[in-house]
Amino acid sequence: MDDMRAALYDSYGPPEVLREGRVPVPELQQGEVLVRVHALSVNGGELYGRAGRVRLVTGRRFPLRTGMDFVGEIARVDSAVKGLHEGDRVWGVLGRTFGSAAEYVAVRPRRLSYAPANLSLVEAASLPAGTTAITALETKARLKAGERLLVRGASGGIGSVAVQLGKALGARVTALAGGKNLDFVRELGADEAFDYRTTAPEDLGHFDVVLDTVGTEHRTFRKLLAPGGRMVSIAFDIDHLAASLSYLLASTAHGSRRVRFFSGNPKHDLFAKLTAYVESGAIRPVVDTVHPLSDIAAAHRALEAGGVRGKHVVRVV
Repeated sequence: MDDMRAALYDSYGPPEVLREGRVPVPELQQGEVLVRVHALSVNGGELYGRAGRVRLVTGRRFPLRTGMDFVGEIARVDSAVKGLHEGDRVWGVLGRTFGSAAEYVAVRPRRLSYAPANLSLVEAASLPAGTTAITALETKARLKAGERLLVRGASGGIGSVAVQLGKALGARVTALAGGKNLDFVRELGADEAFDYRTTAPEDLGHFDVVLDTVGTEHRTFRKLLAPGGRMVSIAFDIDHLAASLSYLLASTAHGSRRVRFFSGNPKHDLFAKLTAYVESGAIRPVVDTVHPLSDIAAAHRALEAGGVRGKHVVRVV
């Protein structure tokens, strides 16, 4: 087992720069496990990386890799690792790096957990971003039963989990999504659903918690917070980066209705909590489309086109 298939690109650009190539199988380091990847999802950060919009981070040492999360089976375990075995079904993330769109990844156990027993690995691949929803609603916003929750971007990979989680936590959930997805988010549990294109924010009322997965108009949606309200943003305006980040930083430190911003970097305990939610039936997978690794460009194109329901999944095996 010398090399493996992986998604690569040799220059920044549109989805068409992506190709399937071959790279060495990761060498297992002390304390790591080698996971045979069955599937992964496509996330917004990977689109920015491939397009060169965060090149100060990704650099210019081509070919570059893509993919952040993974679902698969453990293929090999270093002798220093205890409690994990070959054949275990697991899911996780690489951390703040790309490269999971490949046949194998080498990771430390703190980056993964057992995958839900009640899902196929392809179904499970739509859910790792749900760890972000858990952090946003439970840790950052401390959402309580009976509170009003607004989920902006409710039909996407994180938003679709947040709607379900909000209901599981006992909140009254209002969803903002595209007009074609309103029935879909209601089926996920939203009490109310509005088309973001035709509904003015000021007509929505006030909320105890606003979860923003879009990254624009932070000031406008912050005004919807009731006294004591909390807004959590997991995205920023990439087209107006300096202004967006400056506002987020200022609103985190000042004012009675602060905006909490974070970038997800989940570890074992958070994945284990997500597994428990899924196995209890509180959160279910939402797979928009399954794409083969050889056509990962199509998955990137589809996510960029918008209107996604849940996640675009890339099947490796």
